[in-house]
Amino acid sequence: MSAVPIPAALEAGSRDWPAEGLTRVPYWVYQDPDVHRTEQRRIFEGPVWNYVCLESEVPGPGDFRTTHVGAMPVIVVRGEDGVIRAFENRCAHRGALIALEDSGKVRRFQCVYHAWTYDLRGDLKGVAFKDGANGVGGMPESFRMQDHSPRKLRVATTLGLVFASVSGDAPPIEEYIGADILGRMARVLQRPIEVIGRFTQELPNNWKLYCENVRDTYHASLLHSFFATFRITRLTQSGGVAVSPGGGHHASYTIDKTESGSQYRDQEIRSEKQGFRLADPRLLDVVDEFGDGVQLQILSVFPNFILQQIHNSLAVRQVLPKGVDRMDLHWTYFGFVDDPPEMRKRRLRQANLVGPAGYVSMEDGCVGGFVQRGIATAGSIDSVVEMGGAAAESETGRATEASIRGFWKMYRSCMGL
Repeated sequence: MSAVPIPAALEAGSRDWPAEGLTRVPYWVYQDPDVHRTEQRRIFEGPVWNYVCLESEVPGPGDFRTTHVGAMPVIVVRGEDGVIRAFENRCAHRGALIALEDSGKVRRFQCVYHAWTYDLRGDLKGVAFKDGANGVGGMPESFRMQDHSPRKLRVATTLGLVFASVSGDAPPIEEYIGADILGRMARVLQRPIEVIGRFTQELPNNWKLYCENVRDTYHASLLHSFFATFRITRLTQSGGVAVSPGGGHHASYTIDKTESGSQYRDQEIRSEKQGFRLADPRLLDVVDEFGDGVQLQILSVFPNFILQQIHNSLAVRQVLPKGVDRMDLHWTYFGFVDDPPEMRKRRLRQANLVGPAGYVSMEDGCVGGFVQRGIATAGSIDSVVEMGGAAAESETGRATEASIRGFWKMYRSCMGL
């Protein structure tokens, strides 16, 4: 893989990473357009695996979904041979999108602009009026369709998930994720799944702020009053944080509602709401479907994948950068194909916990924007990431920022910072 130059501002020394290492994050990293452009090449088009869709979303030949790998528009499609492939959603002629819909079923793809046609492998198969019209015009004799196709990506599948990589240097997907995090994914993704809902949430912040947020076990019961009030997750409950050796992947989990003391009340933390009750207590009608007492697990794979289990609400989230200070978050709720009707109702009911207006994650849609606005003139200042020490390793408690430090460990490795 050819080296990607570090932005000039960084080479000049005005953008040095703080000497404290992983316990400090400079605010310019969320603001600099040069950094944002370099991320596309060094991270999203680098030796990583980007989550693109579920296998069940492309079940048969010709079924496709359109998505992005960083800024690159991508088509994911199952071929006539049953193999899932991915290629750039860009016509080789003048660069227009090849597929305009979010999903569908096709025999071939045809660009709406000039009707250049591609097969399910992304190979160019037809050029309108290639030999001219009425013997006049057309492509030169030297033109070869096999030399003109959009970029093709490597594809890997595991546990019903589809990942894509632009780079030939990304290791096998199981090696990339690692045995520990993969095992925690397999804990949830046990059986064939089907989509039960989806939406896209626009967020007014840099993509890395959301990646930090899902790895931030410290904030969960402080920002989210619902979590603390109804004992879904509190720092005083048992649980832990798993961080992959490279730092980029993580899983945080809460095991049960048992806790001692009244540390939230003693510290006058506003997140616990006394006397609050649910008008419909069925929202917290929970089944321990995995048999291990884990009532919440949030898991991430660098750079853009999140797997959520909050009670019986299951979802995957895809992080898509859209600029220095904005991003899209794609939510896909799922259940299992063999779910009985009552479990399906339970999942749909508990889907109200998360999302833009969720009882829990409504605040996550705001707080990244609060940070983006708060650091507007703080480009030369650093944030403090010392909760739990300076390491980026697994821990048995959750009053820690270890998994955030892990994210920055892998980020800095990719970016050469």
